[in-house]
Amino acid sequence: MIQSIIDQAKASGAIAVGFSRPAEPLYFDHFLQWLADEKYGKMNWIKNHLETRRNPDLLLPGCRTIVSLAFPYPSEKPMTPDGFSVARYVNPRALDYHQRLRTICRPLLSLLENQYPGSRSRICIDSAPILEKSWALQAGLGFIGKNNLLIIPEYGSFLYLAEIVTTAPIEFKEAGHLENQCGACTQCLDACPTNALEKPFYLNAGQCLSYLTIEDRAPLPPDLGVKMGNCFLGCDRCQEVCPFNKPQSRPARPVLPDIATFLNMNTEEFEDQYGKSALSRAGLEKIKTNIRAIKK
Repeated sequence: MIQSIIDQAKASGAIAVGFSRPAEPLYFDHFLQWLADEKYGKMNWIKNHLETRRNPDLLLPGCRTIVSLAFPYPSEKPMTPDGFSVARYVNPRALDYHQRLRTICRPLLSLLENQYPGSRSRICIDSAPILEKSWALQAGLGFIGKNNLLIIPEYGSFLYLAEIVTTAPIEFKEAGHLENQCGACTQCLDACPTNALEKPFYLNAGQCLSYLTIEDRAPLPPDLGVKMGNCFLGCDRCQEVCPFNKPQSRPARPVLPDIATFLNMNTEEFEDQYGKSALSRAGLEKIKTNIRAIKK
């Protein structure tokens, strides 16, 4: 039965799939220490539902198995015709990845229901209170890099994660988590423009460009535009320098309008074109603020 689950996952576009048993997630104590250190910026919601993050049975009573899945980012970096960009995960021409991954994973739920009658399953993306990287690590998908991201050795880190929490008693051989393979490399730490990676495996999220250009609604620090470079939403710097990420094989194609169009766009136009994409997380006014910071 497990092979049919793997085959279905791969057919849906997954680059890796693994299985683990519900328990306290790996490195949960490190997560608690990070919270105690208050390195989460203004994202106070991350302190909520700690017991649910600790115990998957609170996500789905009777949970027996956690299926971890990794899906690739689009291969091309989203660019404007005038040379500006957004983070790779955004994919402005598609639905926000939360909705997209849920749709992709639904056939797997049907498969589980057919193979394990009476079982119940729940799809979890990063908006659910689940430590997705810990479960992907425990399932053997990859290892955690010094930039705090999951890295699949033969693929890299440009990926989305999803989990299916299920009461189905799937039989599998436990993979055992991969140890870190970064060695002495510190390219991700050296490349971080705001020094948000304060040390290996330790991110000060409140200093991260992804947080500052998407989540934080406060005015941007005066010097941030220079540190943003040509990217006006998010940041991939710590991934782009990682030796496990292969250089982009094709040049980036413009999939966004020029930044003047964004600056002249009204809310209705933005919602019509990008309201269902990942750009909507930041919203038009935040995007305009970010662009103005770069152009100073």
